[in-house]
Amino acid sequence: MKPYQEEVTDDCRIRRFSSEVDESELKWHWDEKDRKVTPLVANDWLFQFDNELPFLFKEEINIPAGKIHRIIRGTVDLIVKIEEQ
Repeated sequence: MKPYQEEVTDDCRIRRFSSEVDESELKWHWDEKDRKVTPLVANDWLFQFDNELPFLFKEEINIPAGKIHRIIRGTVDLIVKIEEQ
């Protein structure tokens, strides 16, 4: 079971993470392809790359393939657009 709901189109994925998701489900991970991830609504979630400090997830982020990262739950639902490069 994934910690999000997802809609897939030809050119992107839209994911919704509930503000009530269990923190233990938001695991450190890496992706096989480069990705551009854009938050679609104002939120207070944090984003963190491995060995870096977390930062407010309010702007587009480019995530290189193989780079370890995670999100940290906020108080409102998070909706993001994911485009694979």
